[in-house]
Amino acid sequence: MARSRSSRRTAATVEPVVEPVDGGLAELIPDRERARAWTLLIDGAPQSHVDLDDPARLTFEYQRRLGHVIDLVAPPGKPVHAVHLGGGALTLARYTAATRPRSTQQVVERDAALVQLVRRELPLDPNARIRVRAVDAREGLGKVLDGWADLVIADVFSGARTPAHLTSTEFLDEVRRTLRPGGVYAANLADGPPLAHLRGQIATAAARFEHLALVADPTVLRGKRFGNAVLVASDTALPIAELTRRAASDPHPGRVEHGRALLDFTGGAAPVTDAAAVASPAPPPSVFR
Repeated sequence: MARSRSSRRTAATVEPVVEPVDGGLAELIPDRERARAWTLLIDGAPQSHVDLDDPARLTFEYQRRLGHVIDLVAPPGKPVHAVHLGGGALTLARYTAATRPRSTQQVVERDAALVQLVRRELPLDPNARIRVRAVDAREGLGKVLDGWADLVIADVFSGARTPAHLTSTEFLDEVRRTLRPGGVYAANLADGPPLAHLRGQIATAAARFEHLALVADPTVLRGKRFGNAVLVASDTALPIAELTRRAASDPHPGRVEHGRALLDFTGGAAPVTDAAAVASPAPPPSVFR
């Protein structure tokens, strides 16, 4: 019997997989140091990294920070209900399944061709309770039951930009509807100087959630370069001390802003509504060089 391509792969023979998907040209680049680890790129922009042999291993800076949120949303190992808006290589869903067995997860990824590629080349653990829907993120969120989720993670990019309809107070109203009391919302945001998008997103979250924290590289927060920041929000107090400790101990240490200092950081930015929403800024070409 002929074996599948994935079963023949070894560190010595593996080759990149390149296919057009709805969002552009997808590339799965093998990690030469790990036999079953891959980096996903879309139109040359790195999206995520996944290690099939060790799904609890996160290497991308922003994914490590979202991993800290997943770790702290409930006691260690406790199953959770999680919604992932944006799928990529399903890295964070795999991480949640590995670190919190028996969790029930819904992934919403609009790019159906990308979902098919990832499922074929980087198959999910059949025992993982992960459902993937190939629809728009806001449409998929609208199908989640009221109060179902312990955690909602937004990591949605189209052409390296977050779509406008996922940046508004109305969008966050839908997020809040799906969260149980005490649930947590986390979003991967990307911006560069003068940080107008990031400031607006913090103000928008502050209009809907009582407690906020922002985790980012200090140079990004100072407006010195384009980069990612992870926004965390909840109606109950966040584990700021532990989040700060974890972010500081990362290979690329991050800083945690919260409370009055974070609100001051907005510089008086107004919350974003559907009527005024625009997509996040595109990264400069130098980011991917």
